[in-house]
Amino acid sequence: MKKIHINCDLGEGATFDAELMPHISACNIACGGHAGDEESIRKTIHLAIENNVEIGAHPSYPDKENFGRNSLNISAEDLKASIKKQVKLVQKIAEQKGVKVTHVKPHGALYNDAAKNKKIAELVLESLNEVEGDFSLYAPFGSVISKLAEGKIKVVFEAFADRNYNPDLSLVSRSKKHAIIHEKEAVFEHVFRMYSEGKIQMESGEELPIKADTFCVHSDTENAVEILQFLQQKLRDKNVKLAKI
Repeated sequence: MKKIHINCDLGEGATFDAELMPHISACNIACGGHAGDEESIRKTIHLAIENNVEIGAHPSYPDKENFGRNSLNISAEDLKASIKKQVKLVQKIAEQKGVKVTHVKPHGALYNDAAKNKKIAELVLESLNEVEGDFSLYAPFGSVISKLAEGKIKVVFEAFADRNYNPDLSLVSRSKKHAIIHEKEAVFEHVFRMYSEGKIQMESGEELPIKADTFCVHSDTENAVEILQFLQQKLRDKNVKLAKI
């Protein structure tokens, strides 16, 4: 039976993290930049351990007011300090619980900026290289940061199950009407095409090549639990099971 790796951003204040956790392979835990604090990190790690789910840090621009979704005018030193502080906080709590952080995934605007902006990508990589630990980096296929990371940190290519893409493989802005895919059937078709064919379909119908090692379903998508349950069932029907530790 083949396997698929699915991740989810958790510890962001949603009320159904516990319902999402059994249906994912890895969680990316908000660590104080856009959301989250020590209590929420500890609670999320506890849920991850119970469900045999990989634990990741999900650092962002330090901007809770805008949920880390806006690019922030911040000095290089301050950004590096913030990223390191966020990742180390998750590491510290994970170690207290006897587990390790397996990966880091930047959040929101930081993720998008690092995907296309060399300066931001370099700052993120410098920050991670100054943090002790054997962890990988989640990044988009073909992104600036994934190319710069070669030889520095293991990259896990990520694609989004519940988001539409632009022709340059960037995500359609959340300000646009069709940015988010809500229909569970459409999410499955979107994911299975990427998983089985290595292709992604634009809204225009054009298909482009993509590589994905993990697929993200956002916890703040309204019907995220329903999507994950449906996705897992349909994948099982295709003889594909959820990857677990």
